Amino acid sequence: MLFRSSFLLTTFLLSIPKRSNFAMGEISNSTGLSGIHSVAYVTTPSEDVAKKLAHGLVTEKLAACVNIVPKVTSVYFWEGKVNEDNEAMMIIKTRTSKVDELTDYVRKNHPYSVCEVISMKIDNGNEPYLKWISENVP
Repeated sequence: MLFRSSFLLTTFLLSIPKRSNFAMGEISNSTGLSGIHSVAYVTTPSEDVAKKLAHGLVTEKLAACVNIVPKVTSVYFWEGKVNEDNEAMMIIKTRTSKVDELTDYVRKNHPYSVCEVISMKIDNGNEPYLKWISENVP
């Protein structure tokens, strides 16, 4: 009787629909989209510089979207001392395969001698949005 009860309980538990990441608008690693897209962060001395870079990145199909946060405070060590500056932050959505090209573009068009360009792969997200990035950054 114990075997039959365990079997019935297991069968019942397996039949309960599980909460799906896909149903919640997220993707999982099993969809094959994990790591294809990245978010890059770039700081600039002003919002105007960020807008100019953003327009170039989108026009050149190196980014699908760039969000500009107009005022961030950066505290950093440079040339032997601690500095504090107001900057603009760019949040750039792109394909991972385009990050090197994106970095080259920023380096060539950025006023800093050493500009920040860092990126992270996107492992999960809204699948339609990630597909939109792919459509806009071939």
